[in-house]
Formats: sequence, structure tokens, C-alpha cells
Amino acid sequence: MGKQGSPRSPRPEAGNESPLGRRMSGVDYYWSSKPEKFYGYKNDFGKYGKGHFVGKRHIWIRKHLKPIALMFVFMAFLFLLDSVMISISDSMNAQRISTDQRKSSGLKEENRVAYEGKNASPIHMYDRLLNMASSVLIENEFKQEPSNLWEEPYQQAAAWKPCADKNVSTSLVNLIETGRPKKNNGYILVSANGGLNQQRVAICNAVAVASLLNATLVIPRFLYSSVWKDPSQFGDIYQENHFIDIMKDGVDIVKELPPDLKSVDIEAIGSLITDEGLVKEAKPADYLKIVLPLLLRNRVVHLLGFGNRLGFDPLPLELQKLRCKCNFHALKFSPKIQKVGSLLVRRIRKYDAARSLLDKQLLGNFLPFGNTKIREDSSTVSGHSKYLALHLRFEVDMVAYSFCDFGGGERERRELQAYRKIHFPLLMERLKNSKPISPVELRKLGRCPLTPEEAALVLAGIGFKRGTYIYLAGSQIYGGEPKMNPFTSLYPNLVTKETLLTPSELAPFQNFSSQLAALDFIACATSDVFAMTDSGSQLSSLVSGFRTYYGNGDAPTLRPNKKRIAAILSENYTIEWKSFEERVKKMIEEGQRVRVRGLGRSIYRQPRCPECMCKTN
Repeated sequence: MGKQGSPRSPRPEAGNESPLGRRMSGVDYYWSSKPEKFYGYKNDFGKYGKGHFVGKRHIWIRKHLKPIALMFVFMAFLFLLDSVMISISDSMNAQRISTDQRKSSGLKEENRVAYEGKNASPIHMYDRLLNMASSVLIENEFKQEPSNLWEEPYQQAAAWKPCADKNVSTSLVNLIETGRPKKNNGYILVSANGGLNQQRVAICNAVAVASLLNATLVIPRFLYSSVWKDPSQFGDIYQENHFIDIMKDGVDIVKELPPDLKSVDIEAIGSLITDEGLVKEAKPADYLKIVLPLLLRNRVVHLLGFGNRLGFDPLPLELQKLRCKCNFHALKFSPKIQKVGSLLVRRIRKYDAARSLLDKQLLGNFLPFGNTKIREDSSTVSGHSKYLALHLRFEVDMVAYSFCDFGGGERERRELQAYRKIHFPLLMERLKNSKPISPVELRKLGRCPLTPEEAALVLAGIGFKRGTYIYLAGSQIYGGEPKMNPFTSLYPNLVTKETLLTPSELAPFQNFSSQLAALDFIACATSDVFAMTDSGSQLSSLVSGFRTYYGNGDAPTLRPNKKRIAAILSENYTIEWKSFEERVKKMIEEGQRVRVRGLGRSIYRQPRCPECMCKTN
């Protein structure tokens, strides 16, 4: 063997040795240093006779036997030493390469699983439909694109206008509906868990709870998550002073507790409330019963976790308005995020022009002005100014949590099971005593996240051309390139923040997943068309709500129904492309209908309601 990348020289064959390039032994030197004696033996062979030559040879051998033996022992020792050194070198190389690979990957254990089989063959679940889609896209390349593909299909969408920023009254109405006392009752601390979007919801829910209990809200803190691994706090992502100022008419907000409460052991006095202390989707009555007495007694309460702990209905109108005002007006991204977000959007669009209220809200002072086309350089990507943003929710956590099958066979099952044991131990324990649902049944029920292959087929079915410029939001796609291959084979014009921004522009965001997610939020919300693959995703929900609120009826969002897609794709071997197109288009159109928020529905995702928006004639 030898050092990797430097193969050892082949050993010379017997009879073909050359003294050039190799060390000469003692016997080599002896024979080469006395050529006349050698040739003398040869030429005078007949003269001296056979017996005389043999005798001379035996005398020579006896005389040099000891040096010859020592020479062989020395050569054997060198050979053994060479073998030992090669073995040690190979072992060290293997260790170094393994270490380098782990470091260069930059992925934690859970993300490393997502890249198992990165160099494996592409996995296709719907070869027949993929082939048909590819043929159709080639045929339609030079045909006129449908005029309504980039538009909202229903004009009623433009009738709803933003109005959650109107002053919120906290006088008699709230006193009657909630029964809370008039004076300030103390301070509420909130430690929000999850990623960017879960924390955003928690902030706005905390605003409503503070108003309900007539308390002062301390700017929420973000818990460090073993999944997200982001130490960012409120001020790293949002503008604190803007948040306090916008919300001042509805609730008092401060940056920290007063000095006399800072040193209080909140857990010791019984004012620590975890998620176990409040039911999911808790009602105002639950807070008045559980939280208010502690607040009145201790002047401070800490809501730890606070994940999904305030329901949407029933809730007084004024509190709903506060939630909307918080989400759509008070939470502005920090200048650092706005600046790079503006740069990202300009490079996607290829133009400096700002085009909507969405741009103004999300980009703030970094809003691009004018109609000048930006300079072409290595950091820009060629393409059309219109773009579709796709949130492909197919990260390893989502895939593992679903318990679905994605065509990867036994290897995939082992990987995902290992991930569940590490990251979802409570879920695994809970499922031990329940009957498992088969992956086939889960898919029929619409519980499986769409794969990149399925997402590409849906876009092709809707009618988007092969050259469509697509921004891909999200984290590492489970399965890596082999899983993305079916998508890129149909839609090659795929870009991400990593391909649009330079390494130096991205450097301040590395190891801050929530801040990176904020860039995705901006790129998705300001896109010409936004497509989601999982309507339950917080990012997709919040982005679609932003587009509804600020889009003025000109920000279409595509919401595939996973149950219906599963039914359509189950006919992969028989369905004709025309039928596939018709059914996909009908499904998408129904998802775009203008609907007023239903009872219990998220006000952040569906803001079309009197508490958030105003309807005009």
C-alpha cells in the first residue's frame, strides 16, 4: 500500500533489475566493482577447467558467507520496517480523511443522515408520469403561457384591505368581556420554543395574553433548540423599539424586568408555568383561572415553552386585533436581515423596482427604488424577472415524523427509524402501545409530505414551463441530490439563497438557522407566485397569510391538497396526462378560493376577517 494518492513503485521482475534508482546491496557492489575478475572467469573457463572453477567458487562462498547472511537479515529487517510504517501511515490517513469529511460536511448528526446515499442513483416513484411531463414541457417550450398562471383567479381577493394597525381600544369592552381588573397586575415573561415561525406565533400570542391579564410583557426570549441550534434572541431577528412602539396602544412592553424582580427565583415562588400547566389551544378562561392568581400574588409569571398555548376562538375581538397588529405590523425584521433580504430579492428579480406593499413591509429602509435593471455580474443569476417561490418541506425531521415511505427501501427505513429514536423519543414511546398505520394508508390519508418528484409533477400539471425561474426555500432536502434529481430534470432553473448570495454575504448568518429562515420568508412572501407542499408548515402558513394581508389580490398562493394528490398519483400506471392536468388544476383552483377565516382557524394564516382586514365594495 503506502500513502493514499501515491502508489508504490512496482517491484522489478527477476532478471530485469537495474541498479539505477535503487539502493545497492553489498553483493551488488562487490560484483559491479570487479568486472575484470568476472569476465576473467568467463573467458578462461576452458583454460582452468571445470574443477578449478568450482573450487574457486566454493572458496569464495565460504569466505563471504557471513556478509551474505548479514545482508539478507538486514534486507528482511528493512522489508518488515517498511510494512509496519505503511500500515501506520494508512491508519493515520484513514483517520484524517474521516475527520476531514466530518468537518467539511458541516452537518450535525441529524443532517448527516439526510445525506446518506448522496451519491446513490436517483430515486423515481413515478417514472411514467415523469416521462410524460418531460415530453409535455418540451412541446410547450415555445407555446404561449396561460395568461392567468401568475394571477389570483378570483377578483374578490382584492376587496380585502389591511387594517389591523388601527388603534385598539382596551377600555370598557375588554373589562366587560374578560373581567380583568383595570390596574396593571405585574409582568409576564415568555420563553418561546421552536424555530423562527413558531417563535413568531408565540410572540403574538404573548401580546394577547398580556393584554388579557392587564400585565406588562417583557420582550420574549427564545429557547435554544437541539433541532434548530440557533442562539439568536429577539433583537437579532426583529426591531425591538419598533415592536414596543407599534404595540404601545394595546399592551405595555419593556425590555427587562424592574430591578426588584430580577433577583426573584421564579420557580421557587411557584410562578413558573410550563406547557404541561396549560392545555393546547387554551381559552381566555384558562389564563384567568390558572395564570392570573399567580400574577396577582407574585407580580411576575414565567410562561416556559409557550408552544401553541392560546386558541383562536373564542377570543374577544380586541385581542384578535392585537394578534394581527403584532404579526403584520409590529414584527419587522432587523436591518441586518432586511439589507441582505433586499439584495436577495433584487438578484432573483433582476430589477431594482419595488412592486408591492409586501416589499415595503418586509424590506423597510432597504426598499429598492427605481426601474433600473441591476448590473450583471457573477453574483446574479440569469433568468426572468418573474419567479415562483417553493417551500419544499422535505427535511429529515418532517420525513421521519411522518412515518411514510418514500421509495428508498430498507436503507431509508433504517435511517429514519434511527433519527426518530434520537429526536422523537416521546413519540416513539407513545406509539409502542398503539397499532401502527401502514405507509400506504398514511399516504391515502394525505399525511405524507410531498416529495420533490411529486412537487415537480404538480407544477407541470398546473402548466408552468420548463424555464420557470424557481426559488427553493427550506433547509437540507432529505436524500440530497438523488431525491432532487426528478425535480431538476423537469425544472432546471432552480436557485437558493446559497446560490444567489456570495459566501461573504452569507457568513454573518451561518449557524443562525432562524435568521437564514427569515431570508427565505422574505423571498417567499415577495414572490410572484408562492407554492407550498405542506399547508401545515408554519413558514408556509405565515407566508401565505402575509401575502393575503398585503398582496392586494395580486399575490397568488398554490396550496396542494395532499390527500387528493395521493389519489391522483395512485393512478400513475394508467392515468393520461390530460386527465392528470385537469385534476391538478381543479385542485389548485379550489384551494385559491377567497374564504373568510373559519371558526378556530389560524388568524395568521387566514387574516380575511373583521379582526384583521377590512372589506371594501
